[in-house]
Parts: sequence; C-alpha cells; structure tokens
Amino acid sequence: MTVSLDAADVSALGPVAAVAAVRDALAGGLDPDGDVPRAVVPLAHGQGLLMPSEHGGWYGVKVATVAPGNTARGLRRINATYLLHDSATLTPVALLDGVALTTLRTPAVSVAVGLERLRALAAGCGGEGRGLRLVVFGAGPQGEGHVATVRAHVPVADVAVVTRRGGPVPGWADRHLAADDGGVADLVRRAEAVVTATSARRPVVDGRLVRDDAVVLAVGSHEPDVRELDSVLMGRATVVVESREIALREAGDVVLAIREGTLAPDGLVTPADLSGARADRPLVVKTCGAGRQDLVVAVAAYRRKTGTVGRRG
Repeated sequence: MTVSLDAADVSALGPVAAVAAVRDALAGGLDPDGDVPRAVVPLAHGQGLLMPSEHGGWYGVKVATVAPGNTARGLRRINATYLLHDSATLTPVALLDGVALTTLRTPAVSVAVGLERLRALAAGCGGEGRGLRLVVFGAGPQGEGHVATVRAHVPVADVAVVTRRGGPVPGWADRHLAADDGGVADLVRRAEAVVTATSARRPVVDGRLVRDDAVVLAVGSHEPDVRELDSVLMGRATVVVESREIALREAGDVVLAIREGTLAPDGLVTPADLSGARADRPLVVKTCGAGRQDLVVAVAAYRRKTGTVGRRG
C-alpha cells in the first residue's frame, strides 16, 4: 500500500530528527556523487527538475518545478512531489509533499554540516550570556527553515532578516531590513551565522564583512552562473560542499569564484574532510541539493508516519 504524507506529516519529523538523519547518513558514508545527476528540463515558464536516488534499501525520485513568475501571481515559486520505493521490490511505498520535504531537508543538511562550528560559536556566546546572532538574507520558507533548525540545536539571541525592499517583520525574526539599509553591514560584521536563501543572481553579502569565525549557510542558487556569495568570501573561507562534482557542475558561488581565481577546485571540502577546518577562517556551507539527501529525510519521515523505525517498509 502506498502511504500519502502531506505537508504536515513531512514537517512533523521536525528539524532535530531531520538533522540527525542526515548526520547519521553522513557518518555512514553518504556520498551524493553516487547519484544520477539532477536533470534540469527547460520549460516555457521555468524549469522542471528530476532528482532520483537509490541508497540504503530505498529508491526515491523528486519531481519539482520552478516557476519564477508565480511570485507575482501569489503562487508558490517551487512545487514538488516525492515518490519513495522499497528498492528490493521497486514497489512504491509513499507519496510525500515534495515542497515540505525540500523545506525540511535543505536546512537539515546545512546545519548537519555546520553543527560543530555552530556549537563552538554558541559556547563562546554562552560565556557572554547570550546566543548566536543570525543575519538571514531572504524571508521565504528556506530562511525561516534555517532559523528554526539552528534554533533547535543552539541558542539564538537575535535574528535579522534582509530582503531587497524590507517590510514587515516575520514572526521568526527580530527585525527586517532593506538590503540598502546602512545597518546591514554592521549586523553582518557582528553575526556569528549568516544564511543566504534568496533568488538573487548576484552576491547579496559583502565578503569583507564576514567574521573570521562565522558560519555562512548558502542555499539559494543551483545554477553555474548564479551566486549569492562573492569571490572575496569564497577565497577567505573553508568552503564545504555536499560533493565536489555537484558543486563544480551547479554551484555558481563556487564556479564563478574558481573562474575569478580566488578559489581552487582542490580547495573544496566535503563533509567527510571537515574535521581539519581552520577555526580562524569563515566556514561556508554551500549546498545545491542532492537526491540522496532528499531520500534520507523522506525515509525518516515515512518511518515516523508508519512506525517502521529501524526496518524497511
């Protein structure tokens, strides 16, 4: 029987369990390079994305669409559905809300990779009697999801959200500034963590401002000619990517910095290599999204829904 998991069912897994699922998979040798590359289908009004993956006794595929014009229509920019199979029989076992899965998975991967640095920063803030200061570029679901996931793992003292024009303060933030507000630079200088979750095609963060010990979680772009982070920051930082293959194919933040000569391809770090990262350099976690990450979180959500923890459905 195929079980349906709506957005509430997927979200019910929660950020702590999602991060734990990703960290367990990484500890077990999860390697997104084993996936079939994401297929990007040009469409008349946007893109179609196909993301298949097989891992750990499961096969899944996400079918997503990106429609930039939907924002002006008051509709979701991204829509998605996820179909999960038992890989032994290739029987479909669950149909999941793919938007909720992406919203949960993306910050889970960011925080899973950056968690040790976030914890170290929080420990230092604890000595000052406060939590982390976050600056979030982008007020959409991924900005909110990253704040919730960071909050679930370390204390947070202040969240400033930055968008192109500013506006009302979201319920998950403490302030909302326009990108050209003079106060943004000072907030970035003081922030222990910066999140970029925008649809911008050019850098939104001045890389000279980021603290030497800060964490930067960058998730907004997945095209080789689009970036949120400038070459200055990429050259200063330890740059962690889910896989070198994916980053060199899809991550404009990486591709353009390499093209401009501030970042070397062999300087990219994967989560398996992260233990030697220098504490006196910014830590950039740049992800584009990978099929195996979706699969790991989809399986965790399915097991929670059906009570099949510890075994295949």
